[in-house]
Amino acid sequence: MSRRRYTYSYSPSPKRDRRVRRKPSARRGWLLVLAVVGLVGAVLARQLIAGDDGSAAARSNCWTQVACSAERVESKSADSAGSSTGADSQRQHEAPPSVSAAAVAVLEEPCGAIVHSFNAHAHLPPASLTKIVTALVADERVELAQTVHVTIDGAALTAATDATVMGLQPGQTLGMVDLLYGLLLPSGNDAALQIAQQVAGNVKAFADLMNARVAEAGLKDTHFVNPHGLDAANHYTSAYDIAVLGNLLLQKPDLAFIVGTRSYQPSWDGPRVDNLNQLLGQYPGAIGVKTGYTLTAGHTIVAAAERNGRRFIVSVLGSADIFADATKLLDWAFASAPSSCTPGGTSQVAAR
Repeated sequence: MSRRRYTYSYSPSPKRDRRVRRKPSARRGWLLVLAVVGLVGAVLARQLIAGDDGSAAARSNCWTQVACSAERVESKSADSAGSSTGADSQRQHEAPPSVSAAAVAVLEEPCGAIVHSFNAHAHLPPASLTKIVTALVADERVELAQTVHVTIDGAALTAATDATVMGLQPGQTLGMVDLLYGLLLPSGNDAALQIAQQVAGNVKAFADLMNARVAEAGLKDTHFVNPHGLDAANHYTSAYDIAVLGNLLLQKPDLAFIVGTRSYQPSWDGPRVDNLNQLLGQYPGAIGVKTGYTLTAGHTIVAAAERNGRRFIVSVLGSADIFADATKLLDWAFASAPSSCTPGGTSQVAAR
């Protein structure tokens, strides 16, 4: 009988079936068990090694694509939140900007705390920032409603010193308040000399009153020899002192109103006088105070602004661009300076 090599009804003997098929099945079963045990052991070992803080290791060794993707999304969200918080923190505590000035000081009201300074106690020429103290002394010594008989010739003063003037002419009769507008808006040196003469009789006596007022404020880095700020020996201030003096001016309601005014018509037949402080009307919240310039001093300014319940006073001495420097410092102060004043108006930082 011939042997059939292929048949669909073929079945091996029971004995051979058990021998051929049971052993491979047993091996596969044991291999599967070992693989599962190994996998579980690896997971447990990984968790034991990583502990609760092992998310980074888990992210780098995800077991399935779905789990890995979910882990990355969760991690990305967490990292994004952290980055956002970090950015907010950076904005709130950003370092003060670099400026062109030789010295700066930034004060916060109502406590007068210094929140940023650079070279703040160096003795430097103030130029027309001197007029801040001229106005303070006048406001505290005489009635602003009084009448002044003008003796100073503004045109002659300009010809002799190339100084800015409000345009006084001998024989005019003006109010003291007109002279203060002429002093603080167009920075009239003729107004400064007329005020000194009206209040103290002469420049020397008035300068003594100015220095007494500075000493009364507890300031030690300022000395004046004239009421207008033209360069002179022994005539100096510091960024810190002049910021404090600008702050004192803002505490005088009449003077604060004057320095916040952009244009004023004196009680004369002459033209209006305009404020040289370009921040007024351009920088949000600007309220004053005074600009200055001489060849020796360079450009100077005390600038003040208030927004969102905060007020800062910035002084800039020896600057290449007072308005750019003051704007940078004010922007930084409003955006990043931590509050230095308690709700009661006292300073949280040590006085310098």
